[in-house]
Amino acid sequence: MTAEPAPSFDIADLQSKARDHLWMHFARQSTMDSPDGVPIIVRGEGHHIWDAAGRRYIDGLAGLFVVNAGHGRRRLAQAAARQAEQLAFFPIWSYAHPAAIELADRLADLAPGDLNHVFFSTGGGEAVETAFKLAKNYWKLIGKPGKHKVISRAIAYHGTPQGALAITGLPGMKQMFEPLTPGGFRVPNTNFYRAAEMGFTGASEEEFGRWAADRIEEMILFEGPDTVAAVFLEPVQNSGGCFPPPTGYFARVREICDRHDVLLVSDEVICAFGRVGEYFAADAFGYQPDMITFAKAVTSGYSPLGGTIVSDRIYEPFATGTTSFAHGYTFAGHPVSAAVALENLDIFEEEQLNAHVRENSPLFRAALERLTDLPIVGDVRGAGYFFGIELVKDKATKQTFDEAESERLLRGFLSKALYDAGLYCRADDRGDPVIQLAPPLTIGPAEFDEIEQILRGVLTEAWQRL
Repeated sequence: MTAEPAPSFDIADLQSKARDHLWMHFARQSTMDSPDGVPIIVRGEGHHIWDAAGRRYIDGLAGLFVVNAGHGRRRLAQAAARQAEQLAFFPIWSYAHPAAIELADRLADLAPGDLNHVFFSTGGGEAVETAFKLAKNYWKLIGKPGKHKVISRAIAYHGTPQGALAITGLPGMKQMFEPLTPGGFRVPNTNFYRAAEMGFTGASEEEFGRWAADRIEEMILFEGPDTVAAVFLEPVQNSGGCFPPPTGYFARVREICDRHDVLLVSDEVICAFGRVGEYFAADAFGYQPDMITFAKAVTSGYSPLGGTIVSDRIYEPFATGTTSFAHGYTFAGHPVSAAVALENLDIFEEEQLNAHVRENSPLFRAALERLTDLPIVGDVRGAGYFFGIELVKDKATKQTFDEAESERLLRGFLSKALYDAGLYCRADDRGDPVIQLAPPLTIGPAEFDEIEQILRGVLTEAWQRL
């Protein structure tokens, strides 16, 4: 971590205003009262960010799985300014504008198979909400009104709107908002490291993938195929710490969905646009979904945008006559955001960022796997530039930390210690305790080694404290 010349910010004034007026998301407001207050980030360049005191950090999370093309891309800011000068805003409610049209066309070309129709939103939760409502609407239009239930995986996060929250598999995020939208059901995820704890008795990861997929069919049959609308799955499940799909898993899920006439929704809010080395992760793992949800990195975070890409089959009942999808958002397909997304995709093509991820992902994995010599590191898993490091009390037994221990480890030490050491990443315990890494796609071997060294020092100290 190096210090830059102090920027012209009155840090005390900003901390006071934040404490009095800023309500942070997914955060304890009590952190505002800590001696250091809340970290205030003021600048980004490439894979680095700077705080208000001028200290530099590696952005090991791309903001929040977002800034895939890296910070400080002036051409993205300039694309936004050009569009705002020409047309700052117009809705796509019965009207259209060139930026949204061109972006929809380009995304349809990039999406797998017959996913040819793009319904824009402004973020990931809205994209999932759209897919949920669209699935129910579709089945009603084709004469199967009983198909309204949705299946997702344990510990999975799919957003916070009421519908998306019903799909989310994190009980602790749902209890305070109950009663939820009905119809959400959970099946095991693909955490092979914890497979035995889920009831799997086989040996190989491929066998586990089939076992986990078969639990989806089991749930469909238990609830009744005539009541199940869709299955929502992330290609690599984020919450819980980067669970990649075992070989054959998605092929089996696709087969099950086809057999029982259930839609398959690939929730790619995190995994799309290079995170696993392809524009869409369904291509990386070789399956054809009926819908893809996206957001985050479509603009590399330079302007908010999300969307749901839909197959010809689902679009068909809406294509003619008086039928419409009674759903939308004021800022969906915003001209400025769409212009930024188009420029962002140009950068991806010109710099071959997807190929860069595919080439360097094994080196990233190898750097992180060097940490498995530490007694606190139980598992390293993930894909592309998206990895989780699971922390354990006992490697031999895979014993995890209880709630109080996890609180002391993650919030009491690791989060701040990693940040102080120059690495912004995520220490998460929505499942078992993990550290997550999802840096900008522009980094390479030198940065992998730097990240590994920071993690090694902090995790060694964490174990000594335990």
